[in-house]
Amino acid sequence: MPAKTFVPTLAVGAVVSLAAMVAWAQAPHVTTGAHHAMMAGGTITKAIAVLQPTKDNPGVSGTVTFTQTGSGIQVVADIHGLTPGPHGFHIHEYGDPHSPDGMSAGGHFNPTGKPHAGPTSPARHVGDLGNIEADEKGHAKLDIVDPALSFAGPTSILGRGVVVHAKADDLKSQPAGNAGGRLAVGVIGVANPGPAAPATLPTPTPTPATRTTPK
Repeated sequence: MPAKTFVPTLAVGAVVSLAAMVAWAQAPHVTTGAHHAMMAGGTITKAIAVLQPTKDNPGVSGTVTFTQTGSGIQVVADIHGLTPGPHGFHIHEYGDPHSPDGMSAGGHFNPTGKPHAGPTSPARHVGDLGNIEADEKGHAKLDIVDPALSFAGPTSILGRGVVVHAKADDLKSQPAGNAGGRLAVGVIGVANPGPAAPATLPTPTPTPATRTTPK
């Protein structure tokens, strides 16, 4: 190519490439599954804990989900293998279920330094969720909204533990309501809401071919 035509041709190519990059950046992109658990700005809106039984309670299992609402965090629990009646149900300091007795989860999550109390008390541990009631088949369900829980800041429950206890929480004894041993422990992690939709990119508009007639 003659030198006098090389620079203009290169400049045109650069402009076309830049325009293509701008168009791709402005096009909508598919959000991956992990991001569905977040609002705009990266704020987490849903978490889950899968309960693992402690050594002496192999029949206990279940899940607990935590969902951000306008009034607080909605806590939905579905637990099996319990003895009938109430069982202490708390968020604990550590998301660490490694010890056979569940004690590696530490004490109640209490970043504000308050006394132990019931879930409706104005002065309570952040982790004080009260009791969960098992029916005659050992199945317990819970669905509450708790304004004391959070996914951000010093009261964030992410990475903490969920513990189900052997006995009822009396909601007053210090430091943990005299709820007995630990039947199961779960770690609160960011929830995956499901498989991601297949990624799609905008289809490029075909450019008509041009033919140059030799002079």
